[in-house]
Amino acid sequence: MAITETPIPDLLLFDPRVFEDDRGHFFESFNQQIWTEAGITRPFVQDNESFSSRGVLRGLHYQLEPWAQAKLVRVVEGEVLDVAVDIRRGSPTFGQSHSVVLSGENRTQMYIPRGFAHAFVVVSDTAVFNYKCDNFYSKESEGGIRWDDPDLAIDWQMPIDEILVSEKDAALPSFANCDNNFDYSA
Repeated sequence: MAITETPIPDLLLFDPRVFEDDRGHFFESFNQQIWTEAGITRPFVQDNESFSSRGVLRGLHYQLEPWAQAKLVRVVEGEVLDVAVDIRRGSPTFGQSHSVVLSGENRTQMYIPRGFAHAFVVVSDTAVFNYKCDNFYSKESEGGIRWDDPDLAIDWQMPIDEILVSEKDAALPSFANCDNNFDYSA
């Protein structure tokens, strides 16, 4: 599995080795040994999956400490633009985002550490999105940032009038006003 660092510290991309033949393909979507060698030692404890239609944007979400979650995300079918925003106070990339296209075809995965807000928008007709979490869901610890915050200036690579967000996500606070208890440590 190839591991690629992004411009944001601790945010990693993983590209599995895929074995293909006339029957189809096979690849390891997760291997604890590879993750441990990459310095990711917390075990994943919960898997989640969503199905969404074109234009659906989910996020920008995170959970506050002590229920913060690191995530390993991938697309099983379809294509999304996946976005992570560094919200760790004191980070050299605080407030910066990184975007990557994840698809069932490219099989790329992104590791999003604790201290990041996360979102994706579906750019294909539909998409099945899967993510592993290293902590359990806690409604009381939910945090979020408006997807269209001008301070973040995220390019969603889709016309604004095609983006569909939930009422809950549309009511999220700005980056400047969001709850945040994350600190960066080098």
